[in-house]
Amino acid sequence: MDFGVQLLTHGIMTRDRDGDAYIEKIAAAEMRPVETAVLAEQLGFHSVWLSDHVVTERVTEGSPHVANSTGKRAYPDRPNMLDVPVTLGAIASRTSTLRMSPSVWIAPYRHPLVAAHMFATLDVLSQGRVIIAYGAGWERGEFEALGRRLEDRGPLTDETIEVMIKAWTQDWIDHSGRFYEIHDVSMDPKPVQSPHPPLWYGGVTPVGARRAGRTCECLYPMFLDANVEPSLWDHLRDEFVREAEKCGRDSSQLQLGCFATVRLTNGTEPHSWPKRPCLTGTPEQVLEDLQRFAEHGYKHVTCHFDVPSVSPAEWEEQLQQWGEEILPIARTFVPRPLA
Repeated sequence: MDFGVQLLTHGIMTRDRDGDAYIEKIAAAEMRPVETAVLAEQLGFHSVWLSDHVVTERVTEGSPHVANSTGKRAYPDRPNMLDVPVTLGAIASRTSTLRMSPSVWIAPYRHPLVAAHMFATLDVLSQGRVIIAYGAGWERGEFEALGRRLEDRGPLTDETIEVMIKAWTQDWIDHSGRFYEIHDVSMDPKPVQSPHPPLWYGGVTPVGARRAGRTCECLYPMFLDANVEPSLWDHLRDEFVREAEKCGRDSSQLQLGCFATVRLTNGTEPHSWPKRPCLTGTPEQVLEDLQRFAEHGYKHVTCHFDVPSVSPAEWEEQLQQWGEEILPIARTFVPRPLA
């Protein structure tokens, strides 16, 4: 298995008394994405990951990826949010082996040629270290502010990725679609990675799993609820593989990754939840959980640290402890083949 870390470019994650995950606002100066990415590389992490939003609504019902029925807001009012490609470019300039990705890039928000150009440039400057985990988005007010319709997000996501792949692989881009007409233009240089940076899809629906099966090398669901288990998305894993095989793709090349809340403790911290949250507890307990993830086919886990103190210093302590006590053992876990 390999492990990434979600950086603090949107704030710090913690849980409320009900176990629901949410983001607390911190000052941009406290985020320190370049410095913490350098530390993550030194500790042996595979990658760093950055959330993607452009604006947030004044009122929202919260992310559907947080499995609760209370409609709680996932973000605070007016959160500080750093831009993904700009921040990744700064990280690329200070690291040499660390891979990097949005988690996840909301594909419908930008024109696909603009996005393709940004990520091709980043892949060149990082010497081929880019992953592009993308998704379809969920926040209606953000769609409307950016001149997009939430109702179009599925087909718009599909066409956006189709255009981006053409921009990375065709000398002269030729595309006729529902949303874009593009002809007789070129985009160079191409990405270092051939034919293009690996595509991962972040989603928790059968439709999303099938979308991943058609174009992506990795399905990347999210585990934010306090009581989830790795078996939760087995049906999505199977849908992903079936769709890929239906499209004539080699299922042996597919991967399963996830984005998950994690916290290392001394095993005695009180909480009000019915049971110990998965990937939370002593190093021994977390390693047992990770072994179960491997048994369900997971090759990658992006760590989204739960920090009750909402302190960047505690977040960095979690990063350091994970790197020293979890990575050396968990990197030896071999995931179950997907097919």
